[in-house]
Amino acid sequence: MAAGTANVQAQNVKVPHAYMFGFVASFNDSTVYFTNIQKVDSVWVTKKKQMLAGRHNYSYQLREFFANQRNLPNRTCVVVANVDRKKVEKKYTKMKNKYLVKSKKPYDVRNVAETDFKFTAVDMSND
Repeated sequence: MAAGTANVQAQNVKVPHAYMFGFVASFNDSTVYFTNIQKVDSVWVTKKKQMLAGRHNYSYQLREFFANQRNLPNRTCVVVANVDRKKVEKKYTKMKNKYLVKSKKPYDVRNVAETDFKFTAVDMSND
C-alpha cells in the first residue's frame, strides 16, 4: 500500500427496521411504477449518515421482479429508504406528485401491490 492511502469504508450497522419504497421507470415509455412504503426488518445502514447500506441490492430485487414476473426488462429502478417513516412518506409524496400533478407530459402511474412484490432484507454483515 502506498504511503498516505488507506482502505476506508463506511461502517455499517444493523437497525431493527427501515422504511422503503421503489420507483421504476423506462426511457422507452411513459409508464412509471411505485411500490407501497414497506417496513423491512433487520436492515443495515451506514453508521455515519444512516443511509441504507447495499441500496443497489434492493434496486436489483425490484429490477429482477419486473424482468421475470412482469416481463419488463431493462427498467431503471430506484429505492428510497430511511429509518424514519415520516421522511420516506415525504419523499414518496413528492415523487408521486411529480408524475401525477406537476408533470407537463402525461405519465401512466401504477402501483405495485405488496402482495406482488416485497423487499427482503440484505445481509451486509460481511461488507
